Amino acid sequence: MGRILAIDYGTKRTGLAVTDEMQIIASGLTTVETKALLAYIKTYLASENVETIVVGLPKQMDNTASESEVYIQKFLKELVKLAPEMPIVRVDERFTSKMAFQTMIDSGLKKKQRKNKALVDEISATLILQSYLSSL
Repeated sequence: MGRILAIDYGTKRTGLAVTDEMQIIASGLTTVETKALLAYIKTYLASENVETIVVGLPKQMDNTASESEVYIQKFLKELVKLAPEMPIVRVDERFTSKMAFQTMIDSGLKKKQRKNKALVDEISATLILQSYLSSL
């Protein structure tokens, strides 16, 4: 088995999460500036055994695509060029940012630490990945 890489795409920063090789545990990996994302993924795929990439699918409450989906579609075209054989799965990411923030509160992080948007993005990617694992 290979790892599963999850991406919480943002126009400025993108949160990444990954499973262990047995695909049991979802863990935050890092947050990357979006302009450096494809280079980071290329390096990561060259050094790790990744089986699937999961990308968040942002939707409005009425189930329509959110405004950020336009940017994600552009990114997905580049990702397919980078890794044409890699399966890419989309997972509904509604509420992940709110859940990530609540997770930070529940884990006892101070208010200053909770303002770290990079950490929110990484936790959001982890929640997207956990949602995908739960659906398997």
